[in-house]
Amino acid sequence: MRIAEEVTFGGSGLDRAAELRGNEDVLRFARGAGTSRCIALWRGNPLLDGAESPALARLPMDHPLLAIGEEAPMLLGRDGEGLVFAQDISGWRPEGAPIHDAGPGRRHDAPMPVHPEQDETHVFVELRQVMARLTPRDAELAGTAKAIYNWHDSHRFCARCGQPSRVIMAGWQRCCDACGGQHFPRTDPVVIMLITHGNDVLMGRSPGWPGGMYSLLAGFVEPGEPIEAAVRREVMEETRVPVGRVTYLSSQPWAFPTSLMIGCRGEATGREIEVDPVELEHAIWIPREEMAEIFAGQHPVIRAPRRGAIAEFLLRNWLADRLD
Repeated sequence: MRIAEEVTFGGSGLDRAAELRGNEDVLRFARGAGTSRCIALWRGNPLLDGAESPALARLPMDHPLLAIGEEAPMLLGRDGEGLVFAQDISGWRPEGAPIHDAGPGRRHDAPMPVHPEQDETHVFVELRQVMARLTPRDAELAGTAKAIYNWHDSHRFCARCGQPSRVIMAGWQRCCDACGGQHFPRTDPVVIMLITHGNDVLMGRSPGWPGGMYSLLAGFVEPGEPIEAAVRREVMEETRVPVGRVTYLSSQPWAFPTSLMIGCRGEATGREIEVDPVELEHAIWIPREEMAEIFAGQHPVIRAPRRGAIAEFLLRNWLADRLD
C-alpha cells in the first residue's frame, strides 16, 4: 500500500537519536540547552498550544511545569534545531479533584484541570480527541511519549525478581539493581482486518460501545502465530466467517495503551455470520454504497468511523479504491 505511512502516528520520519540515550554527559547538557524543547503529559494527556488548531506545546527545559516530574525528561529525538524531550507530570493531583476525575478512568470529554504553572494558551487534551488534527510529527511525538510512559507506569518492578527497577537510557530502558535484569518497552501486536467478500466489508461492534459505533474486527496476535494466521483465527472466532488470502496493508502505533495495529486485508470464502457473544454484540456485511453513506454521516444507524484510527484509514481508502 503506497500510502501506508500516511496513517496517524506514522510517517513523520522522526530521528530518534538513539545513539545519545546512554550518553549522560550529552543528555545533561541537552536538558539545559536553549535549543532543546520538552512536551508534557498528564495522565497520558498531552499539553497542547491552542485547542482550535492543536499543536504540541513545546516548553523550554526550565519551564516550571516540568519540575513536577519525578524522573528526568525522556529523550524523544531530534527535531529542527534541537532535541525534543518528554516529561510525565502524572504525579500532580489537581486540588479538590475526585480520583475518578483525575485518573485514567475519567470520561474522554470531561474538562481537563489547569495547573497553576500552565501557560494561558495551553491545555491538556485527550489524545484521541485531536489525533487526526495534529501534524504527523506532533502525532508521532505525542504517541511515542504516551506509549513509553504507559509502559513505565505498569513496569515499575522487575519481572524476574519483583524488586523495584529504575529508569535508564533516557527513558528507553529499566534495569534492576537487585538481579541485573534489563527491561525494554513492550509493544503488543494487534491485527485489524478489512475482510471483504465481493463488494461488501465485514464490520462488528463490541458490547458496551456507543450507539451506532461499528468497526473492523481486531485481535491480539498470539505467541508463535504468524500475522496471516492471526487474521484468520480472530475472524473465525468472532464471526465464524472463513478467510482465505491475507495481505498486509499498513500499521499504526496505538498508545492505548501500548499496541501496534497491523492492518491487513482478508478475502472471505463464505458469508454466513455466527457471532461469538463474548467478543461481539453484532456483525454485519456492509456494501460499498452503504459505506459511502456512513462516511457522509447520512446512514440511519451506523456512525462514521473515528477519524485518525487505522480502521477509518483502511475503510476510507477501500471506499476510494486505493488499497493498491
